[in-house]
Amino acid sequence: MRKAFSMLTAIFIIVLMATVAAFIVNLSGKMVKETTAQFQREQAMLLAKSYTEYAIMAVTANDQNTTCLNTINGSFNDYNVNVNISYIGHHNILNGGCTNILNPGNDVITPKSPLNIIVDVFVRYPDYDHPDGLNMTYHRRSLQKI
Repeated sequence: MRKAFSMLTAIFIIVLMATVAAFIVNLSGKMVKETTAQFQREQAMLLAKSYTEYAIMAVTANDQNTTCLNTINGSFNDYNVNVNISYIGHHNILNGGCTNILNPGNDVITPKSPLNIIVDVFVRYPDYDHPDGLNMTYHRRSLQKI
């Protein structure tokens, strides 16, 4: 009678330990998945910030009366970056072929108004955990006075 009780107790403890081990492995996998997603999002945020600063620097170095900078494209490892630049200003200031001019009206903007830009940065990166390999997109919009 005693030997059977010990055998049942051992089987119960082994099943219990296997269940706890499966729970720990599952939780560990979820933590790795979340950490990877967080790292990718942080990387996308840093790239968006860097490309925003680069776009502002490129616009200030560019002469808007001769040529106009409308887009910047780049890539870093698996990240693709698209920057769209829209100009807010009077049409007399922008003569260099700007295609993205936002003019809210003569009541708001005058010929003496400073030039402003809206920088839209889209960072696309793959989601490695998705079975179809869909891309994630991080968007950052900034308004800058030039």
